Amino acid sequence: MSRFILSAFGDEISPNLTTQMDVLEQNDIMYIEMRGVNGRSIVQYTAREARDIKKQLDARGFRISAIGSPFGKIGIEDDFVPHLEMFRHTLELADILDTRYIRVFSFYPPTGADPADHRSQVMDRFSQFIQAASGTGITLLHENEKDIYGDTPERCLDLLETMNCDYTAAIFDPANFVQCDVETYPEAYELLKKHIKYMHIKDAVYSDHHVVPAGYGDGKVREILKALYDSGYEGFLSIEPHLWDFVGYADLEPRSHVNKMEDGGPKQFAMAAEALKKIITEIEG
Repeated sequence: MSRFILSAFGDEISPNLTTQMDVLEQNDIMYIEMRGVNGRSIVQYTAREARDIKKQLDARGFRISAIGSPFGKIGIEDDFVPHLEMFRHTLELADILDTRYIRVFSFYPPTGADPADHRSQVMDRFSQFIQAASGTGITLLHENEKDIYGDTPERCLDLLETMNCDYTAAIFDPANFVQCDVETYPEAYELLKKHIKYMHIKDAVYSDHHVVPAGYGDGKVREILKALYDSGYEGFLSIEPHLWDFVGYADLEPRSHVNKMEDGGPKQFAMAAEALKKIITEIEG
């Protein structure tokens, strides 16, 4: 049995939860990183509505790997009070949806500002997330998103080590690092490897930062997954295709069944899933 557990952002397939589950099931993926459901962010749902979603998931055998929340994806100088209140609500949703992970970010400094000038604000606000999550059993997974404080491996490490909390860890997103012109492997990986508890799977190219299927860009996805596998990693690989503008898969994989599919979210997702599964097969032999 693979130590890699596949999950995915279903909302890149379709806004509709039923369609998301249909396509994921066709691709043998039974976990969802829940972000958008039926056209709304999951964090906007009430507890009662979340229980209804859980019933739908349970009926089909699906589970939630993480809540793909937007917390920390606001300006560092924006009003934090309603943001933190919604975060507290989402802790309740995570419990209802039976997941122990919430994806978070580390705030946007003002355009053109030196992130170091806002470090203390970032640490203060992030620590409030941690305080709110204390005792819930939820782990906060920080994603290296472009243009936030933690968009470089050094600042990701700074955040995680400053927090020094056993329920805060790293999501490693190779494409996001490429889009920041960072060397993903070995540089970023070696710096962050002890903190990585979750992977986002997408790839990108340095030249213009566009996203491509895993293994077809400069993100060194194969090398990173091989290093994780060799280290004994057991956890989620969450597919986040971002392939809306990608063309040319037929040239890359002329024999793939995906080429016969109609254009749209299910096809783009199938491309991303197939590319990742090819890498996993090579790694696991």
